[in-house]
Amino acid sequence: MLHSFTTAFRSLSRAVVLLTMIVCFVGTTAKAQEADTTSISNAMGSQKVLKLTEAIQVSLANNSQIKRSLFDLKIADEQVTKAWSSVLPDVSASATYTRNLEIPVNFVPAQFFDPNAPAGELVPLQFGTDNNWQGGLSVEQTLFRGEAFVGISSSKVFKAVQAENLRATSQQIVTQARLAYYQVLVAEEQLRLQESTVERLEKNLTENKARLKAGLVDEYAVLQVRVQLQNQRPQLTQARYAVDQAYRDLKEVLGVPLDLEFSVQGDLNSFDVTSDQAIKKINKNLKQVDSMTPYQFERRTNITDLATNLRGDIRVLEKQEALKQREIKAIKSRFLPSLTANYNLNWSAAQTGNPVFFGSEDTRARSQTLGFTFSLPLFQGFERSSDLDIAQIEKKDLEEQKRGVMRSAKNEIQSARESLNQAIETAPAREQALELAREGYERAKARLKNGLGSQLDVTNAELQLREAEANYARMVYNYLSAKARYDQAIGMVPFVDNDRPTLND
Repeated sequence: MLHSFTTAFRSLSRAVVLLTMIVCFVGTTAKAQEADTTSISNAMGSQKVLKLTEAIQVSLANNSQIKRSLFDLKIADEQVTKAWSSVLPDVSASATYTRNLEIPVNFVPAQFFDPNAPAGELVPLQFGTDNNWQGGLSVEQTLFRGEAFVGISSSKVFKAVQAENLRATSQQIVTQARLAYYQVLVAEEQLRLQESTVERLEKNLTENKARLKAGLVDEYAVLQVRVQLQNQRPQLTQARYAVDQAYRDLKEVLGVPLDLEFSVQGDLNSFDVTSDQAIKKINKNLKQVDSMTPYQFERRTNITDLATNLRGDIRVLEKQEALKQREIKAIKSRFLPSLTANYNLNWSAAQTGNPVFFGSEDTRARSQTLGFTFSLPLFQGFERSSDLDIAQIEKKDLEEQKRGVMRSAKNEIQSARESLNQAIETAPAREQALELAREGYERAKARLKNGLGSQLDVTNAELQLREAEANYARMVYNYLSAKARYDQAIGMVPFVDNDRPTLND
């Protein structure tokens, strides 16, 4: 029997060591996976140009909010494992050795050994041995406890909540990355238009100075251009700072260092919102992401269904509502009885002289017990009933939150649709205005060169062209931003709810 106990003890020790090694390996693997994020340096390549699809991938890999959601999902996995431990057997082993340096002495009446001894006389008597051994194995198994079994299913629902929360966070981050990317494009377009305006004024100033020398214009014409030029230079400075701010906002969403230098790809002035294909290759990536979630100009009737079935925030609330329902069941199960089984296997040994592990066969004994514990909670105050009432009220609160989110979802979808429709409807007029403004500016310059026009005509034409370019770029930005918000509003966000596009284009 001693050999069996020793073998069991050694097996248990090896199992503990193996479990420790597994935990260390899993922890090391998890850290390696966390460090293995998408590198923006590899995404943008040697030319340091970051496409929209690459920016979205980097944000999904590096954004802090998504990483935190991943940590919550890992915690949910551990919660599931923890929940199972409440219904698995609890096994424990123990061993105790006691060495009596001096054997305890007790005094007993002398008449126990000598009936003729005087009454009240005591004699010393040693009880015990030099070496005492105690060891055993105990197993406790829950046979029925309602709250434990409900907890297992609740932990799985909790994991589903965290999975939906990760999806909702991913939708939000992808949308933020798209909006920040478009903001960089429109800021760069504003800077380009401002630089073009300053360049035109500088060229007009040079030409007017030459005409002044030739006697074709007076000094007032030159002064007009100088005033316009000085008024535009501060706006050029503001445009440059706006570009820097837009890049910092984009880097923050991507989760990359703010001092990292790169440029984005896209040209708003050549982007056609009504076409299914990109006119220029530089906009092919923008058009690819834009077309991943289809949009139809006509009114759709199942708009609320889309919001109900696909929106991340609504799905999170639905999972939380299911989790709260499981919590209510768990609280109700506290009123039910519980049944537990216990098994104990014990060894004891005593010996004199030098210690020998658990003595010999003659000085060692074994005992076994098997028991069942039935517990029925009759009265524990009002804590359980209060917890049940609180959980039911919280469930009603979740239902009210869901109704509020549904109303907000419908409003967000409708607002995004109106912004998209507005951009699509005004796109032809903006495009035609831009073409006419370019033609008018070229004609005004030609008239001035031939002596048929004035500098005021050129100035007005230049202002009209600048306004037409800015309006078109702003219209495209509004369309792309509205499309990103629309995708999030209906819960169909590229790279989260669609297949990823290829990055070879």
